Amino acid sequence: MANMNNLTTLIKRLEAATSRLEDMVPTISDPSSVSKGVDSLPESGLTAPNADIRGGPASSPKLAPAPLPPAIDDFDALINGDVKTFVNMSEEIGGLVAEQSAAVLRAFAAERKFLIVTTKAKKPDIQSPVYMEVLKELHTTMGVVSDIREANRTSPLFQHLSIVSEGISVLFWVANETKPVDTITEMLISAQYWGNRVVQQYKEKDQTHVQWIQTFYRIFKSLTAYVKQHYASGLTWNPEGIDPLQAIQEVNNPPQQQQPSGPTSGGGPPPPPPPPPLPKFDNPLPAPPAPNGVSAARSSTADMGAVFDEISQGESVTSKLRKVDPSSQTHKNPSLRAGSSVPPPSGPARSDSQNSRSGGRSPLPGRKPESMRTKKPPRKELEGNKWLVENYDGNPPEGMLEIQASISHSILITRCAKLTIRVVGKANAISLDNCTQCSLVIDSLVSVVDVIRSPKFEMQVLGTLPTIMLDGVDGAQIYLGKASLATEVFTSKCSGVNVNFPEGEEEEEYVERALPEQIKSMVVDGVVVSEIVEHAG
Repeated sequence: MANMNNLTTLIKRLEAATSRLEDMVPTISDPSSVSKGVDSLPESGLTAPNADIRGGPASSPKLAPAPLPPAIDDFDALINGDVKTFVNMSEEIGGLVAEQSAAVLRAFAAERKFLIVTTKAKKPDIQSPVYMEVLKELHTTMGVVSDIREANRTSPLFQHLSIVSEGISVLFWVANETKPVDTITEMLISAQYWGNRVVQQYKEKDQTHVQWIQTFYRIFKSLTAYVKQHYASGLTWNPEGIDPLQAIQEVNNPPQQQQPSGPTSGGGPPPPPPPPPLPKFDNPLPAPPAPNGVSAARSSTADMGAVFDEISQGESVTSKLRKVDPSSQTHKNPSLRAGSSVPPPSGPARSDSQNSRSGGRSPLPGRKPESMRTKKPPRKELEGNKWLVENYDGNPPEGMLEIQASISHSILITRCAKLTIRVVGKANAISLDNCTQCSLVIDSLVSVVDVIRSPKFEMQVLGTLPTIMLDGVDGAQIYLGKASLATEVFTSKCSGVNVNFPEGEEEEEYVERALPEQIKSMVVDGVVVSEIVEHAG
């Protein structure tokens, strides 16, 4: 009987527990209480972290991206405007022109990154490796534009490629710390030299090429206005900014924006921990471990920071050098000089093009002044069908320099001074570039004499010559004969150019006429009319 009473009591207790569990089921399974997430909890309930675990992560506002400086916004407008128009026009021509225009677009994108870095970072030393690292991407993308031209010299569109290759250096206005607009002007002049040739070739055949050149010129005009507005006195950096290398990493890998996370239908895992802090570049990275058999001191020299530290020691930097025994010194032992030779470098030989690519290009724009060039020996050689004459300073001992030319030969004369050249025979074309006080005497020519940046130039034509082109010439005397009176002379940015030709039947009497330098232009009935300015007296 006692056992029956215990069983009855146990059953009642189970029924009571079951009743309590049934009362709790509606509350747990009610979907409204879960879907409301943190909002369904009373204000005096759990804290925010516990609310994330109970009802899912709480929604957080999306972080708005940091606004870009006005200089970057305007540069974006330049890229999306004139640069994109040039790229679209290049795609109409197609082929290598379209490929090179895509490289131009990448170069402008690289300069955009560089400008963003300047807004974030302090200015590094212009001679430091850090500055070269900041310019590395811009320098590389510009090199691609030039490489397309150099690899396709035989292309019928080589002049198009040359226009862009000469003009892309305009992006190095950032290296001009005083007057960056001057760099843009100089690069435009270089591009116009090739652009004038394309216009002359296609103006009667295909206006698409002429319009393509005009779109490229508009980039220079817009870039000039942009630089005048934001960097008239040179590029500016952030004096309170971060390290340039850290700024590069931030630009290349922008932080991920926080996305809003909606409520979930049930409890989820806790949010991931925050990312680790960015590495600091103030201190150099540790040197890699030395290989077997090499001391740690020797391997540490691979660290550039250690190299500069050793150089800064002053006179003590030479204290560890090994003394050379007198018996091994060549200046004291003539027999060593006679019998010794420098062993050739190990490994496969490298071509000049490989050496030039590995050495990189200088980030500074423009040409090196002639006074700073290393003086090279005079050279006169025939390579294939091209005569190369360069580095002459004055006439050779035998007198004037004579070239025996044929109808298939072209002649290139560069970096010469006070030299008289006699071309015997009928050549194809002659180009004279960057020479001073040089004289040229020719018999006849098939096509053109092209003179570029060569002041105080003189030329005499004994036979026939179709065309003379002068670009950037200050002072020139041209003597034409009876057979060459039909010669056409084109001038661009020239001054002091005089043409001498025989008057009357006697060829000994020459008259001198100056080519016009001043042009007056006016708008008449919606058309620009130009005329030569004449001075009386």
